[in-house]
This record gives sequence, structure tokens and C-alpha cells, in this order.
Amino acid sequence: MTGATGSFGTRFVERVLREHEPTAVRMFSRDELKQSQIQRRFADDDRLRFLIGDVRDLPRLTRATRGVDVIIHAAAMKQVPACEYNPFEAVQTNIVGAENVISAAIENDVPLTLALSTDKAVNPVNLYGATKLAAEKIVVQGNAYAADSPARFANVRYGNVVGSRGSVVPIFKAQAESGVLTITDERMTRFWITLDQAVDFVLHALERMGGGEVFVPRIPSMRVTDMADAIAPGAERQLIGIRPGEKLHELLVTEDESRHSYETANGYVILPEHASWHLRAVEDGQPLPAGFRYSSDNNDRWLSVDELREMCADVTPALA
Repeated sequence: MTGATGSFGTRFVERVLREHEPTAVRMFSRDELKQSQIQRRFADDDRLRFLIGDVRDLPRLTRATRGVDVIIHAAAMKQVPACEYNPFEAVQTNIVGAENVISAAIENDVPLTLALSTDKAVNPVNLYGATKLAAEKIVVQGNAYAADSPARFANVRYGNVVGSRGSVVPIFKAQAESGVLTITDERMTRFWITLDQAVDFVLHALERMGGGEVFVPRIPSMRVTDMADAIAPGAERQLIGIRPGEKLHELLVTEDESRHSYETANGYVILPEHASWHLRAVEDGQPLPAGFRYSSDNNDRWLSVDELREMCADVTPALA
């Protein structure tokens, strides 16, 4: 797994070790401190392999993925301001890194590679979203490059993860101590998913993927004002306006994508419009209606204040 020491990677590895029977799990990241912390946490489990490396480094990535059966690609620069201020660094990690993962998987005949994407990749308005859109395209088209290889590639695209680094929850929890919350716009909505739900969906996508799909879960939306009520009811709200590169609402499936997408029991499957490889049929899926659009403001499932409070109970406040 690339980006294995991030919030998703750590939870994913924990779940795989506990609920499945992997021979070994290779944790690939450039953060030696977090690797050492995880190594101490799982000191009694000899199935973990810790590899220092960067997805920008193709030779190291090729060596690290030799002989593996599955690659979960979670490494990314994801902080919007950092990507805007360091655009070429974001391109190197998010775009060139995705290309390197594809190249390493083809070189080593890795059967399954699943990359993590984001709602920010849909009609992007910031560089982070643009790099993730490019990464999605690279992963999908990797199936064409792998025509004479067993390697197959797909994406999972989901919304904001509860409590992940940089999310609104730890920020609101820290601000709650002062009694003043900063809100960009009271109309703002977001898709919301827990870490465990994200892990479940990734494992589900691994079982279903045939190559070229973008898997989108059916997840609830939340209003930023409801989140404020859940974390600091009665606190003063200071409106600061939408920040550069930020949307009022997020999209997971566009009207254009819906023309080649299918609805399944727990989400949507977006197929490529043009594929030179054999696409697996979405056997349990129904074509989406004309003009379908899956956005955070037109969702049919909304989280209540009480549900949000329960979901965020264990999130640690952000550092000042």
C-alpha cells in the first residue's frame, strides 16, 4: 500500500490484518516517524513489511511492488493550500506518482491496483482536484497499456472522511474551546464518510473490479451548520467567506458521466467511454436516468445533528 501511514492507510492495514489472512502487507511511505510508530503498535504481528520510499521514485516503487497481488494507491498531497502554493510538487506526487504506480504494476504483473480518488476531482476548481482528475484518467488508461499483462486498474472516488487531517471536525473542536467557530458559508454541504466505511467500500471494489471502473459509494451529505451545532451548540459563528479553490457543494457523479454509469446496491460504477480492453459488465447495475447528477446538495440522505455528534465523538481537536 502506498501512503500506508496516512489515516486511511493505517485503518485499512489494521482491518486487513484483523479480518483477512494476508501472507504479508507492505507499507510503503516516506514518513519514517509514522512507520516506526506503527511498527511499535503492531510489534506482535510479523506480517507487516515497512518500506521507506516515495511514489515519485519509480525504481524504488518497482522494487517494492515485486511479487505482490494487490496495490492500494493512497499516497497523495491532499492539502489544498499546500498544493496551490507548491503546484509542481503536487503534480510530481499526485500525477507522476500515479503514472509510476501503473508502470510498476505492469512491470511486475500485479493483478489488481486500486487508486483512491476524491470528489474534488469532479469539475475541479483547485490544483489538488485537477491532479486527482489527471490521476484518475491515468489509472483508467493504464488498462490499455497493460493489454499483454494480467494487471488491471480501477479507482474509488468518495467524499470527505470524518476526522481526517485538515477536515472541518478537528478544526471546529479546537475552535469550540474559544466559543467562536469560523464558517465559510452557511449554505455549504459536503459528502461524509467514516474511515471504516471507506475501508469497507475499497474492499468491496477490489472484489468487483475488472479494470477501468470508477467506483462511487452512496453516502450521506451534511450541512456545515449542522456540524457546527453538533460540535459546539450555541457557539458564536464568524462567517469568513468561501476560501480560494473551495466549492459550495461537491459532486461525485456528473451529468456527463451518468451517461456511461450504473447504479448498484451500494453506489455507482462509472465506466470509461472508450476502452481498448475488455470491460467487465456491471451485472447487477441499472443505467442511470438521463441528466442524473449526484451532488452533496441534492442527496436523498442527510445526517442529523445527533448522527454527526456521534460520528465525531472520537475525533481529536486540531493542534493550534
